[in-house]
Amino acid sequence: MNRKKVLAITKIGIFAGLSTVLYFIRFPLPMFPSFLEIQFSVLPAIIGGFTMGPVGGILIVVIKFLMSLPFSKTAYVGDFADLLIGAATVLVTSMVYQKYKSKKGGLVALLLGSLTWIVTGVLANYFILVPAYLKLFFNNDLEGFLQLCRVVIKDINADNYMMKYILYAVIPFNALIAFVVSTITFLVYKKISNFLHKLDEEKQE
Repeated sequence: MNRKKVLAITKIGIFAGLSTVLYFIRFPLPMFPSFLEIQFSVLPAIIGGFTMGPVGGILIVVIKFLMSLPFSKTAYVGDFADLLIGAATVLVTSMVYQKYKSKKGGLVALLLGSLTWIVTGVLANYFILVPAYLKLFFNNDLEGFLQLCRVVIKDINADNYMMKYILYAVIPFNALIAFVVSTITFLVYKKISNFLHKLDEEKQE
């Protein structure tokens, strides 16, 4: 195995390790249902995608997913949704940035990635998360789910629960995380990229 491949694997491993650590740092916010927890584990994958391209970024998402599975509290449902959202977001951001490597290109990449994040989050909740959670954690008892949601979504009921939950919880929840992750990425990715390039040059000497 040549030195370049070793360096790439090392960088992917470091980013995946950071992503896994961030997976365990999670917390709820009072404006969302208590079962929605903020966590920023996709941040290293997006930065990794910027510096190494889509393949490296998605590998970071996949490795984090595999490393976090033994600690899942959602019967793997939430973790699988995180995998889909993370992979889709990293794919879009890294592909756009690899084509337009500039500050403006990075901003566009993060905006498109945030939109991808929100849309994928909506689709994942509609088709996967909510149906699976209702079955696995509420034994298909919709009222139990609604009671948790009513803490912050007062007028949610059996007729409008999916629309209300997505509109008042899923979209703002994912938009908030995407905004924070995108802001941090935009502020630090260039410094991290320059550091990694210098490291590559030193190793090749």
